Amino acid sequence: MLRKTNTENGTVRGLPAADPRITAFKGIPFAAPPVGELRWRAPQPAANWKGVRDCLEFMPIAMQRVPGSNLNTGAFYAREWHVDPEVPMDEDCLYLNIWTNAKTGKEKMPVMVWIYGGGLQEGYPWEMEFDGERIARRSVILVSINYRLNVFGFLTHPEIIKSSPDGFVANWCFLDQKAGIDWVRRNIANFGGDPDNITIFGQSAGGGSVLAHLNSPLAKGAFAKAIVQSGGGMEVKGPAFNIVPFLDLKGLAEQGQTFFRYIGVKTLAEAKAVDYKTIMTKQLKFDKFWNATIDGKYVIEDTSKSIMAGHQHKIPIMTGSTINESLYGPSDDDVESWAKASILGIAKEYCKLARGKASAEGISLKQAAMVNFFELSAGLVCDAVVRQAKQTVFGYRFGPEIPGDDAGAFHSSDLWFEFETLAKCWRPFKGKHYDLARQMCNYWTNFAKSGDPNGLDADGTPTPKWTPYTLKSPLVMEFLDKPAMEKEQSKLKKLLIEYNNKLL
Repeated sequence: MLRKTNTENGTVRGLPAADPRITAFKGIPFAAPPVGELRWRAPQPAANWKGVRDCLEFMPIAMQRVPGSNLNTGAFYAREWHVDPEVPMDEDCLYLNIWTNAKTGKEKMPVMVWIYGGGLQEGYPWEMEFDGERIARRSVILVSINYRLNVFGFLTHPEIIKSSPDGFVANWCFLDQKAGIDWVRRNIANFGGDPDNITIFGQSAGGGSVLAHLNSPLAKGAFAKAIVQSGGGMEVKGPAFNIVPFLDLKGLAEQGQTFFRYIGVKTLAEAKAVDYKTIMTKQLKFDKFWNATIDGKYVIEDTSKSIMAGHQHKIPIMTGSTINESLYGPSDDDVESWAKASILGIAKEYCKLARGKASAEGISLKQAAMVNFFELSAGLVCDAVVRQAKQTVFGYRFGPEIPGDDAGAFHSSDLWFEFETLAKCWRPFKGKHYDLARQMCNYWTNFAKSGDPNGLDADGTPTPKWTPYTLKSPLVMEFLDKPAMEKEQSKLKKLLIEYNNKLL
């Protein structure tokens, strides 16, 4: 097995995974530590080293709220995977991890680069559900990258905009991710990977990040395929769906000025001299949200407008959501007034369909009327890319029975299945869940190999056929207790998609 290999900065040594046929390289630096003068700067090249660097342990996670620190409050995700309040954390965080089953380093295997979620405020690449061993067993290399978050990942300031040495003025988070992807292109051949067959994939904020790269002119050619899981990023043009839009650059810079005053500094140099732990402590008490912005260089256009106009990179895409994501929107009593204000011209027909759906399924009018934000986002991506660019796109909906409580197929529950890491979870999963996880991991890795998720199951029989989304057949794969293509698109979602396309 390939336990030692070279990178552009020096030689690295990994260690056997639980499956000794897999080698895990943990904590490889892909950029210089973003500290001191490099705080709030685009990532810079990593330093070289002499001898062999042992990459046997994960490096510190990016600065954020302490994972698991809110367990005693009943926080949902604190018992799912944010379980270790003592996890190392540091501003020096730009490292990546690789799982490979290469023997010689000459295999040219497909590569999947994972971008984790967490609202761009928290999360880390070595949460236990992200173990890359099962993916590597399928002769696909898994790379997970870390990146700056919250105030460290998004702050900008008039002084930064005026004096940036390299022209980048914001979105350090996306630039970190892109630096990791670029490092993979330059180095992955030595780990047995094919630099021309890279799939980037991410969930939640990671899915939104994938959309940002998919629409950035500076990322064109950096990857061959993309998977967006519960990613949001697309909006129906109405106030109820305007969920966490890109922030205005001028407004974000003003927020940076406010934060400087809050921490007691006047200049960028003074802010860079403040200890990172103090920055984080202050950030947790600061009442403003840090998010991406249209910076005019890496992010040049709102994602919705970009994809609706067909400006995204013309590569194969997979996208989908879970059936019990968060629901947004008005109360039952306000659904009709919301419809009249938000979807002019179709409000009456829409509410009629919603009332029929609510009655037939025994759910609230709000639940029936408010097509899930993430599912709608995935549907808009599917519809827009085939309508504007005629590129291949596969859509899915995840909704099996999830044991342990009544949360259903909640936001992020699909992660255990795509990575096939159910055995790490506290939930009492049964045989049917393990079968579904095996099949889903097959679909994901098959897509990474060829752009087509279809293939054979472990027993040599074909997995259920997953057909691309088309305008004539706008259907998605449903991962319920077993995979199967849906038979008919939701009339509510279809109506909203048609409405949105008419507006743009």
